[in-house]
Amino acid sequence: MSLSVFYRGTKVKFGVRLTRRRMLSLAGLTALGVIAMSKPWQPAVLDVEQARQNIGAEQIALAAQEQAVRQLRDETEKKLTAMTIYMGEMQAQMRRLDALGQRLAAVAEVDNGEFNFSQTSGDAMGGPEASIIDAPATDVAALMSSIDAMLAQLSDKQKQLAILESVMMSHNISAESYVAGRPVKSGWMSSQYGVRKDPFNGNPAMHKGLDFASLEENAGVYATGAGVVTWSGERYGYGKLVEVDHGGGLKTRYAHCQELLVKEGDVVTRGQQIAILGSTGRSTGPHVHYEVLRNNKQIDPYKYVYREAN
Repeated sequence: MSLSVFYRGTKVKFGVRLTRRRMLSLAGLTALGVIAMSKPWQPAVLDVEQARQNIGAEQIALAAQEQAVRQLRDETEKKLTAMTIYMGEMQAQMRRLDALGQRLAAVAEVDNGEFNFSQTSGDAMGGPEASIIDAPATDVAALMSSIDAMLAQLSDKQKQLAILESVMMSHNISAESYVAGRPVKSGWMSSQYGVRKDPFNGNPAMHKGLDFASLEENAGVYATGAGVVTWSGERYGYGKLVEVDHGGGLKTRYAHCQELLVKEGDVVTRGQQIAILGSTGRSTGPHVHYEVLRNNKQIDPYKYVYREAN
């Protein structure tokens, strides 16, 4: 295959004959020229402004993610620290139970080592006695281990206290644990058990006890049955409170007292003065709020107040 080109002018005449080989060479040279002009080996032109916008958007997204992760980390640390502080408070309550158990064992004259409340099952536990801001970092695994050990200790102490209660009721106060009578010697019933108008906000509210008021100065509050004092101190809403366990799931409470005359672990008899009538806590005037609980649930004390003692 060949291509012939002739040109004739008035003064010029020439001819070109292109063979197949020459045509391929010419095509190759043309392609090389095109490649050389286009310079494909050079990188494409970068849109700097668009690239800057993309980088800025990615930085904003990463900053938002970092902030979310930091917030989650801070909240988790606060919760763990709060749990650690609560564990410390529980440990303090455990020590309080130990002291109560030892006193009860001594009163029941069974302090022979059988009821060893100072012995703990598991590793020592505790928590910081400071504000949550000053609390140290918390190790999750150690905290969970402490919680498991605390549960085991609580279970063990509950069993010991239940056995000790039975021993005490048999040895000391079983004959007088019958609950009967009023918690005051003089005065009147100022509020019944049941739904009433709340004296502070006027809304209907359940009153889970009987109120006895008295005009007598330093009027006494008296136990309505023999038992063991299981609470003697401040309690939210109750003010200064005495709680007496009479055994068999029966307890009585005497609230809003001005002064407490017994302490936890004391064994009291029916008719014994345990406090002075007052108006501490959520109270509108001097009186004693009297509750009867069966299996830790308040019941109407009326039938206990007006029945005769054995």
